[in-house]
Amino acid sequence: MEKETMTSPEKLIVIGGSSGSLEVLMNLLPLLGKRLPVPVIIVLHRNNQSDNGLVELFASKTKLTVKEADEKDILVPGTVYIAAPDYHLLIEQDKTLSLDASAKVNFSRPSIDVTFSSAADVFGKGLTAILLSGANADGADAMIYVKECGGKLIVQDPDEALVGYMPRQAIEQNDVDMILGVVEIAEWINTEFRD
Repeated sequence: MEKETMTSPEKLIVIGGSSGSLEVLMNLLPLLGKRLPVPVIIVLHRNNQSDNGLVELFASKTKLTVKEADEKDILVPGTVYIAAPDYHLLIEQDKTLSLDASAKVNFSRPSIDVTFSSAADVFGKGLTAILLSGANADGADAMIYVKECGGKLIVQDPDEALVGYMPRQAIEQNDVDMILGVVEIAEWINTEFRD
């Protein structure tokens, strides 16, 4: 009964990161409003072992619901979905999630590029793609597509990032909307997505 009254979200935040991003997220999540009216997907390069350690760690830092993304999960506002290890995370047209075990992209599975592109197909101008610290260019290519679909691009300030290569690649390849520090990213999200 509850599913019938639930409306599909029109907006989505996808955050991608690699080396150095865990610390960024540990600082970012506590700053987000506890009634965030959009779903958030986090794609991190991580080892191939599935465990609840990352979910529990993030859940301890935020009032938002945190869960590992699973096949056919329905995107719910105020929920943080963490991409499962060793699967690409896709967003379907009905705004559910699916897991894909196809080849690695940029030596990564989950790949930020794959999730950004999939989210852009479904959410278009309702998508905000945020790229954090990292040591490879995953995410930078897909940001071009996100922009073509009307989405917003936010990149962590490379000078603030522990590993600035990933955000620098995004800035060099794209006309990003904002280059922000961690606190500024949280402030922007809280202002942009008030309920």
